[in-house]
Amino acid sequence: MKLKLGIPKGSLESATIDIFRRAGFQITTSSRSYFPSIDDPEIECMLIRAQEMARYVEDGILDAGLTGRDWVEENNSDVVAVADLIYSRASFAKVRWVLAVPENSTINSVKDLEGKVIATELVGATKRYLERNGVTAKVEFSWGATEVKPPILADAIVEVTETGNSLRANKLRIVETILESNTQLIANKLAFEDPWKKRKLADMKLLLDGAIAALGKVGLILNVEKVNLAQVLAVLPALKNPTISQLSDEKWVAVHTILDETTVRTIIPRLKEAGGQGIVEYPLNKIIL
Repeated sequence: MKLKLGIPKGSLESATIDIFRRAGFQITTSSRSYFPSIDDPEIECMLIRAQEMARYVEDGILDAGLTGRDWVEENNSDVVAVADLIYSRASFAKVRWVLAVPENSTINSVKDLEGKVIATELVGATKRYLERNGVTAKVEFSWGATEVKPPILADAIVEVTETGNSLRANKLRIVETILESNTQLIANKLAFEDPWKKRKLADMKLLLDGAIAALGKVGLILNVEKVNLAQVLAVLPALKNPTISQLSDEKWVAVHTILDETTVRTIIPRLKEAGGQGIVEYPLNKIIL
C-alpha cells in the first residue's frame, strides 16, 4: 500500500521540501518531472499547484497534500485538516490576505467597496467576505501583478502578504485583513478512514510538527563545576529547564538545554565567564513535544 501525497509546486515548494528534509524525508525534484522521488517506499509524491491541491485531495486523486488553508477555503473543499504547519515561502509565520487600496483612496472600510471593482486571485473567498458584510461589488480574477492594478484597473485588491513590503512599495495601504492562512496537511476523507493511511499521516504529522518546532532553535551542552552551577543557570533565559547530568568526576556536571538561535551569540560568552567549559552548540532537526 502507498500514500499518494501532493507536494505544492511553486512558491511553497522549496520550503516544503526543506521541512520534509528536517522531518527525515529526502524529496528530490526534477525540472522534467511532476513526480518527485522520496526515500520512503510507502509514499508516492506528485507536484501540484497549491491553488488546486484541495480539489484533487477532495476528489481522491491524492490521499493527502500540503496547501494553504486559504486555498481550502477558496475551493470550499470538504477535506480533513490533519495538521496546521506554520511556515510559508519566506518565513515561519502565517500569511494574511488583505484588502488594500491606493494610499490616497477614500476607501477606509469594507463598507466603502459598494459598487467598486476588486481584483484578486482569491475570488470565491473575497465574494463570501463581501456577502458577510452586506456589500455588493465586482470581483475580478487577477492573473498576477495584482498590486499594480489600482487605481486604473481596479479600485481595490485582495492580496496575500507576509510582511506588507510589496504593498508599501506599490503605494498601497492595508484596509482590513480578510483571512489568515498557513500551510496545512490535508487528507481525503475516505483515505483518512483507512487505518494504515491514517497511521501513516499521524506519523508524518508528528515528524513535521517536530521539524517546525525545531526551527530557529539550537541545542547547547557544557560542563561546569558544581560550585559554579548556580551562576551558570542564572545566565540561561528564564523559563528554561535544562537537563543536568552527573559526570564521572563528582565535582562536575553537564548542562543540556535548547535555546533560540538568535540568543546564543549573547549567552555563550556569559556562560564562559560564569565557569562553563567545553561548550558545544549543535543544530536541531526535530523537537518532539
